[in-house]
Amino acid sequence: MGPHPAVAAIRLAVRRVLHDVLTHHSAQDRHGPPLVLVACSGGADSMALASALAFEAPKLGVRAGGVTIDHGLQEGSDLRAAEVALRLRALRLDPVEVVAVTVGREGGPEAAARDARYAALDATAERHGATAVLLGHTRDDQAETVLLGLARGSGTRSLSGMAATSGTGGRYRRPFLDVDRQTARKACLIQSLPVWDDPHNSDPAYTRSRLRHEGLPALEKALGKGVVEALARTAQLSRDDADALDAWAADAEGTVLDDTGGLDVAALYALPPAVRRRVLRRAVIGAGSPAGSLFARHIEEVDRLITAWRGQGAINLPGRVGVRRQGGRLVIRQG
Repeated sequence: MGPHPAVAAIRLAVRRVLHDVLTHHSAQDRHGPPLVLVACSGGADSMALASALAFEAPKLGVRAGGVTIDHGLQEGSDLRAAEVALRLRALRLDPVEVVAVTVGREGGPEAAARDARYAALDATAERHGATAVLLGHTRDDQAETVLLGLARGSGTRSLSGMAATSGTGGRYRRPFLDVDRQTARKACLIQSLPVWDDPHNSDPAYTRSRLRHEGLPALEKALGKGVVEALARTAQLSRDDADALDAWAADAEGTVLDDTGGLDVAALYALPPAVRRRVLRRAVIGAGSPAGSLFARHIEEVDRLITAWRGQGAINLPGRVGVRRQGGRLVIRQG
């Protein structure tokens, strides 16, 4: 008899990613087996992921380790992290590391914790020479991310959720984006894996938590059980669309740039709005405007210099970047 369907599902998801990591690794012709780390909080999703990695990696000749981040946001978080590290070692993962981080205040509590976490994961991966870091985001997390993007109203890219592969050189992998949270929980139960539920996940002060416990259940009640799956599918379709439009914009950039580094207004005007705004965004970021501070409204304002020209003055953007229309050109400069 084979493993329980939930256990089989998580193992298959991890096996697929490891095959991909191995292909990438051998293409770069590195010496020795690749090291893959799992980022584990001790919750059901990441514990299920750790167990699947521990089971699959040795069969494929992959070294498997783990890292847990102590955010220091709760009393006893260091003890909790040490306990998670013990569980990872019990799964025979090696190396296993606990990394303590200091969470700043930038951009609200969730964003600050996320920034600190990724910086620590990046540093740990570099230190150990890890080829990949596995993250336990599930289909439910993806659905929440799409809804948060929808609420921000910032276009196709924000609806495309989390990528299966992201980070420097495709370092971060998310094997569970097609696996629902319930399957991960069940896999832990079947394998008698102890899990810990982070109180932050049910704290109404956190937007994602409210969405998880109030928003999505209300949507499912109104629209039926397939909402999570449909949102995850929306993410994939939006990602494909956004990738295509980004590629189009990268090509179009060459046709609208003039000899002086300005942008030709007539050539921009001829582009579809979705492509034109992407070209503008790329040009503004290229001039020194930080991507994280640049919102849809900023780009719309620049776009009006092309589509609704009434002699308006220069537009000032984050990062001290100014955009003005001069004759038939847009001049973008950092001041």
